[in-house]
Amino acid sequence: MAKAIQNVSWEAEEYIERERNVWWYVGLFVVGAGLCALSVFLQWWTFIALIVVCIIAILVTSSRPPRKIKYTLDQNGLTEGDRLHKYDEFRAFGILKEGSHFSAILIPKKRFALQVKVYFPGGSGEAIVDALGARLPMEDVKLDFLDKIVNFLRI
Repeated sequence: MAKAIQNVSWEAEEYIERERNVWWYVGLFVVGAGLCALSVFLQWWTFIALIVVCIIAILVTSSRPPRKIKYTLDQNGLTEGDRLHKYDEFRAFGILKEGSHFSAILIPKKRFALQVKVYFPGGSGEAIVDALGARLPMEDVKLDFLDKIVNFLRI
C-alpha cells in the first residue's frame, strides 16, 4: 500500500529566463540569413519558409516572460496548474541544480514520453523530495543533450 504523504504546494516560474543581449539577436539574424541564402542557392524553397517560421517562433517565445505556475504534490500526483501528472506515469524522479535554480525531473515509464521538469524554490526542496520519495525512487539525473543546447543558445 502506498505511503501517506503530506500535501506540498508551491509557486514557481515555468522555465528559467535567460538573459539575451543585442548580440544574441544579431547572431540569430545572421544564422537565419545565412541559412536562407544557402537555401536560395540550393533552391530549397520550403526550407526557407521553415527557417523564417522557426526564427519568428524563437523571437516570440524568447520575448514572452515565464508564467508563475502553482504546483501541488498530493496523493493523486503532481498537479501543474490545471494538469494532473499521476505517479504511475513515472518510474523515478531526480533533482537537478542549474546555477541557483532547483528542479525536480519526473522520468516517464514510456520510452518516448517527455520528462516533466518543475522548478521549485530552494526552501521547499526537502518537503518536495520527501513527498516524491514516498512514491517514486530517486535517481541521479543530468541535463540531456537537448537541454544543453537550449541552455547554450539561451532559448
